Amino acid sequence: QALAPIDEHLAYWPKFVVHKCKQRLTKITQYLIRMRRLRLKAARPALERVHKKKEKRDLRREAKAERAANLEKAIEKELLDRLKAGTYGDIYNFPRREYAKVLEEEEARAEAEEGE
Repeated sequence: QALAPIDEHLAYWPKFVVHKCKQRLTKITQYLIRMRRLRLKAARPALERVHKKKEKRDLRREAKAERAANLEKAIEKELLDRLKAGTYGDIYNFPRREYAKVLEEEEARAEAEEGE
């Protein structure tokens, strides 16, 4: 049906041009059909990109943060050992939260020893 108007309007044109116009129309029609079919199938989940560079960067940052955390724990342990050994004498300006935590740990150890 759509090819008939092409024959009418291009009646006096060379056969080659008419043929090319019909081919172009067929191609566009098939393209539209294909797009409509894909739109109906679009229920598929969208694919998600994998950001390799970002993931590697995050892994490096996590490893670095872990090393820093281990270093902080080691420093805290060393300072607490020095405090127990009496290296600092009578210096009492400790961070209150950490000081309270150490006192609670000491009390828990003492109670555990008494329970035995």
